[in-house]
Amino acid sequence: MKYIFLLGLSLCLSNYAYAERINIVGSTTVLPIVSQAAALYQQSHPDVQITVSGGGSGVGIASIIQGTSQIAMASRETTQEEQAQLKGKVENIIIAADAVAVAVSKAVFESGVHALSLAQIADIYKGKIRNWKSVGGVDAKILVIDKEASRGTRHVFAQAVLGSSHARAAGASLISGSNNEEQAIISRSNQAIGMLSNAWLNDSVRGIDVLVKGQAIGPTLQHVRDGSYPISRGLHILIPIHASQNAKDFVHFLSSKAGQNIVQQTGYLPVL
Repeated sequence: MKYIFLLGLSLCLSNYAYAERINIVGSTTVLPIVSQAAALYQQSHPDVQITVSGGGSGVGIASIIQGTSQIAMASRETTQEEQAQLKGKVENIIIAADAVAVAVSKAVFESGVHALSLAQIADIYKGKIRNWKSVGGVDAKILVIDKEASRGTRHVFAQAVLGSSHARAAGASLISGSNNEEQAIISRSNQAIGMLSNAWLNDSVRGIDVLVKGQAIGPTLQHVRDGSYPISRGLHILIPIHASQNAKDFVHFLSSKAGQNIVQQTGYLPVL
């Protein structure tokens, strides 16, 4: 029995040693989809070992440019500079769609701030509006949360709200990284505003509506689908044209019915 166990362990370690490693890096918005898909995919592909890590869309795209990962995740379009470096070298596949919510603390929402115009949100981030009382809330200072420049959510939000993906947010008091980090900051505060994927909203972190021509549009997947919500984006997978067959097969799995079911289960909009 001992010999059989040791032989089985040896074969298992041998299979792991010879398994192809696929390193996936990038957006923490896309990460829940890819992590769950990787776990399911590896059940029927023991010859593949997939590791998934965050860092932001910019980090993921840079990893493909530098050749340090096999697949990148991005929650924004590539910039002109990135496109120049990637031209003819990668395939860019949209696997889901998402709303970037204007997220506020539960106390802010319950005080009466349920909707803001893009101009009001911009003025908050520029530091022109500093108190919730100015937009219908309680007399309390606004805790403005920005994101790291490498984050795709920041890129999309700044483009839609501030007019440029590189715009400064002079009114910001804090800069956060991943979605779960920003979610935690907002949930612990009674005065915060930030930017989060719709899938990361919960009872403590509320998404407010955006006023578009006087109409309040919520950050829902239905409004992403019909194009009415003004801060939405596709979720991207970037893979080199000359990637291994296993890497290509995994990306194909993300676009399959099983992969798109995971997209829906994690709170994003499938593209099938």
